[in-house]
Amino acid sequence: MQTQTDTNQSRLERGKRALAEIDGEAGQKVVEALAGIAPDFATYLFEFPFGDIYTRPGLSLRDREIATIAALAAMGTAQPQLKVHIAAGLNVGLSRDEIVEILMQMAVYAGFPAALNGLFAAKEVFSALPQPE
Repeated sequence: MQTQTDTNQSRLERGKRALAEIDGEAGQKVVEALAGIAPDFATYLFEFPFGDIYTRPGLSLRDREIATIAALAAMGTAQPQLKVHIAAGLNVGLSRDEIVEILMQMAVYAGFPAALNGLFAAKEVFSALPQPE
C-alpha cells in the first residue's frame, strides 16, 4: 500500500484505493448505500479515515484494524461498523481467534456487555463467510 507521502494522489484517490484494499466489497456497499442520501459524506469517508489516516505510515493495516475493532466494540453503539471492520480484519490478515481475543479483552476496558455484543457480531460475520481451512 502506498502511504500518505505519495503526493501524486489526491486524498480521495488514496481513500478509494485504501477502502478497496481493506474492506473490499463491504466498503463499497457502504459507499453505495450513502449515494441516495448523502453522497458528499461518502467522499468525506474516502478522504479522511481512509485517505488521510489508514494510509499513514507507522502501523500496518492489520494493526489499524485491531485498533478499530477494539474501539468500535468498546463504543457499544456501532454494530454495523463493527461487523464491517471484523470482516476487514480478516481481509488484512487477522485470524478469527485473534478477533475473538480482541473482543474478549474489551470486557476489561468496556465491560462484559460490550464484549458480548462484539462477540455476537463476530459470530454473525464468521457464520456468513466460508469456514477457514
